[in-house]
Amino acid sequence: IMHRPSGALFFLLLPLLLYVWQPSLASAQVFAEVQSWFPQPLAKFALLGVIWASLHPFCMGLRSLALDLDIGIHLAQARFSAKLVLVVSIALTLLIGVRLW
Repeated sequence: IMHRPSGALFFLLLPLLLYVWQPSLASAQVFAEVQSWFPQPLAKFALLGVIWASLHPFCMGLRSLALDLDIGIHLAQARFSAKLVLVVSIALTLLIGVRLW
């Protein structure tokens, strides 16, 4: 069920990220200014949100691909893989977050 909220979060945060990223390509001075925003905790949480909102649908897409190939279609396996998607996407986000922080 987290697939829809993560997609919505990604849809809402990605334009903001692109809006911030676009001027940073203009010059080294603007890039340094934009880079100075990201040590702030709110910016880091927004980045973590975008990262999780990207990774969760990616992991869910891999699960859906496996289901299309008739892998894990039984109820117990499907429930396990749904929980595994959530755990893996959070774990990957935390790994990237540790590197980011």
